[in-house]
Amino acid sequence: MVRPMRRLCAVILAAASSLTLAASPKQVKEPEWLGEQMPLPLAVKTPEDLAFKASAERQYLIFNLLAGGKVAWDRGDYPLAVTRWEALLRLPNVPAELELQVRPLAKAAREQAPMSMPMALPAAPEGPTAATAVVSVPEVDASKQLVTVNGSVAGGGNNGPGGAVVILRRAEGTTPKPRPMRIRAVIQKDKRFIPHVLAVPLGATVEFRNDDEIFHNVFSLTPQNDFDLGLYKNGVSKEQTFLSPGPVHLLCNIHSSMSGYVFVSDSPWFTQADATGRFSLKGVPPGNYVAEVWHEWAAKSVKKTVRVIAGMEELQVSVDGDRRAPAFVPDKSGKPRQPQLGY
Repeated sequence: MVRPMRRLCAVILAAASSLTLAASPKQVKEPEWLGEQMPLPLAVKTPEDLAFKASAERQYLIFNLLAGGKVAWDRGDYPLAVTRWEALLRLPNVPAELELQVRPLAKAAREQAPMSMPMALPAAPEGPTAATAVVSVPEVDASKQLVTVNGSVAGGGNNGPGGAVVILRRAEGTTPKPRPMRIRAVIQKDKRFIPHVLAVPLGATVEFRNDDEIFHNVFSLTPQNDFDLGLYKNGVSKEQTFLSPGPVHLLCNIHSSMSGYVFVSDSPWFTQADATGRFSLKGVPPGNYVAEVWHEWAAKSVKKTVRVIAGMEELQVSVDGDRRAPAFVPDKSGKPRQPQLGY
């Protein structure tokens, strides 16, 4: 019974271990086979039956905590994944090879969870695991802990504050990386990028779709995020994955008037201001943060320390409009070019 169960656990762990933080979260329905009802309905007539049942229930508990964490990870429920995997690590006499595989997964899930978890990952034992009492890890109600940060951005010169990107990073400790995602958002229409500015998480894949009856191109000369999607006609889409944080200037090699930005955030807590400068950032754990506000027409980003607590005052930030337009619109090689005429 034990060896087949361990082999099954190893299969699940191998699949879980192959996941990275770049994996896109999926909507996974709780599987019917993932039950938690104990004791198991096994007949006990002899001492041997009792020992067998105890062994089976332990393996059943290990399996459900192991697989339950994997299913929660797949659907992007990182707090639940932490709850399951850390509860597994607190079981008495967890096999050493199992602990070595689960511990880094639990740590990765905790780093991904955009919330404060009440219980820390148990320290790795220095010697053989001693028998301890089973600890029940409570479920976490994120809605009672997270804060919505509201505010407004002013300034931006003649262009106004619209399109400003607001990012929060922890003032102490490490800011967790955001979950990468696939975004079908940027459209080329009427020789424009729509939206003009798009904020995305680090590792996001953005689809660029040509909705004009003419050919288009998308390229960027931004260091660390430079790319060229080539020419493509109406109705065709191209994709680009952004792996470095910061603003990425979008251009079209056919139409020099086309300009836009993708802002890549290395924090999970980011949002964009609307045309009036208003913004709302949901799901922020309480704590001290450094707020950074980027605007296309500001020469430098604005940074401000903020204390995030329930009932906090609105965050007010002003950005400059002092960035000058470039002397020329570059082509794909970075050289000056003439605006296209009649096309």
